[in-house]
Order: sequence, then structure tokens, then C-alpha cells
Amino acid sequence: MGFVFNGTTSKSMGVLTKMTTENRVPDLNNYTIEIAGKNGLLDLGSALSERIIEISCLIPPKKTDAALLAAKDAVVDWLNPDRDVCALILDTEPERVYYARLQDGVAFSKVARHSSEFDLTFFCPDPFGYAIDDEVFEITKEGADTVTRKLGNTSSDPVYLLRGTIDSSSSSYITITTNNSELKIAGAGLTAAEIFVVDTDKMTAYVTDSDGNILRNGLPYIEKLNFPTLAVGDNSVIVECGNATFTSLTIQAKSRWR
Repeated sequence: MGFVFNGTTSKSMGVLTKMTTENRVPDLNNYTIEIAGKNGLLDLGSALSERIIEISCLIPPKKTDAALLAAKDAVVDWLNPDRDVCALILDTEPERVYYARLQDGVAFSKVARHSSEFDLTFFCPDPFGYAIDDEVFEITKEGADTVTRKLGNTSSDPVYLLRGTIDSSSSSYITITTNNSELKIAGAGLTAAEIFVVDTDKMTAYVTDSDGNILRNGLPYIEKLNFPTLAVGDNSVIVECGNATFTSLTIQAKSRWR
């Protein structure tokens, strides 16, 4: 197997790789309470913790020590953790991308003359693998609609891009109800040339121009901070207007796998 990290393939770096341990389920954070006089613990459930991806690597024999050292330096620069998390794509999961950085340092061991092996431990603070070619849904009329997620195996935190006009009065609004979770945007002063963006993963909202430049904060115009999720399969989406004009709603699914 091979992998791509920060846009560079292990093959192009001249590194041979294998994965002997596959952590399909990330570590769990278990939430419990100890109750005096009661055996055991009160279970409050769990949540996914970080994901760890372990890959064993080999630099094949070089002609000289200098060539081997140059190969090591190139690997160290490629994996530089100062860049923070970068896209990590495994050849065994070509449709998914993880966001990772090194968890530990890199130690090279000699296996033959002018050759070295080393182990990589990638740390993914976000444990999910995301669809490289994400699902995007477009709604262009008011009323009820259904969007169907086909990728992934767990709920996702979508990004909504709303286009239309909403004046600055509280009686002017557009409501988006996803699976009974209502998101009401009122008094936003949204013009036809602007886009109201709701990022449910980051729990934020903002208004941009057509080029994506952020113009202002959008959170003050959301009546209740409900950030809906999309389930795998069918999702109900209802768009309603009050003294406003709806043009379109683009939903970036952010489909993912646990």
C-alpha cells in the first residue's frame, strides 16, 4: 500500500509502506459517574476520541550514505508537523481523506547498507474520514424537499449556502428545517449578490460576497442556534419565507465515515 500526505505520494518520495495494524474504530472517551454506595459506575455514554493511523515505511538501498541522508532529509521535510494537520489519503481507502499530523518523532533504523526503515504514527484530532468527492445538493424552490446521502456511514455536519434577499426587519426571514431541526435567519440584510453561509461543524455563520470574501458575522441573524445534521439516507429539508425572497440553497453534505 501507499499513501498521500499533504499532496505528495509516498511512491514519489521513494518510500515503500505497509500497514500491519488497522484502527477501524477510533479510541472512545467514556463518560461515567461514580456513585457512593453503588457498585460500578453510572454510564453516561461515550464519544469518539482521536484516530491513530500507523504506517511502517522503508527507504530502499541507496548507492551512498549521502544519498540515504538526502532521502531521510526529504522525508523529514515532507512530514513536517509545523504545517499542522494535512490531508492524508490511504491507497486502501481512495475515496476518503483524513486530516492528520505526526503524533511522534521519526526514528530511522538501519536494515541494510544505505537503507533505513521507520514507523509513522499519524494523529487525527478529527476521527472521521471525509468523502473526497463530496455530495452537494441544490434546492431552488420553497417547500419540502428530500436530500439523500449515499456516502459515509454516520451523520454529517453540513455547510449551507443560502442565496436570496432578506431585509433588515425582524419580519423578514427564511427558515430552513432539516429533519425537524429549524434554522431561522431573520433581519440579515442579505442582498441578491451575497451568500449566507452556515457551517454546522464549526457552529458559525457569516455572509460572503460572490467571491467568498467574508463581509460580516451571520450568527446575530440566526434566531435559535440550531445546527442540524444530515443522516445517511433520506433527509427532509423544508424552506419557508416570510417577507423575503428565496433563490437557492446549496448543501455541502460533508459526508463521512467513522
